[in-house]
Amino acid sequence: MTVDTNTMISITEANQNFSKVARLVDEHGTAVILKNNVPRYLVIDFSKADQEKTAPTEDVMAISERLIKENMEAYKVLAK
Repeated sequence: MTVDTNTMISITEANQNFSKVARLVDEHGTAVILKNNVPRYLVIDFSKADQEKTAPTEDVMAISERLIKENMEAYKVLAK
């Protein structure tokens, strides 16, 4: 996942000014809340929640094929 640095906000600022977090989500679709300068929480538009949690079948198949190719030796050992 790529994170737009314009959507990052500290947890302190988010706590004190949640309307700013909501504005970021309205403008950019997401907001990232940092805790100890590390991305910790992701706030997304509720209408996009279902879209984000499922990957298209093509993506899942491509990832599966790549993992199988990368780990073929391990799969062969496990198959014995």
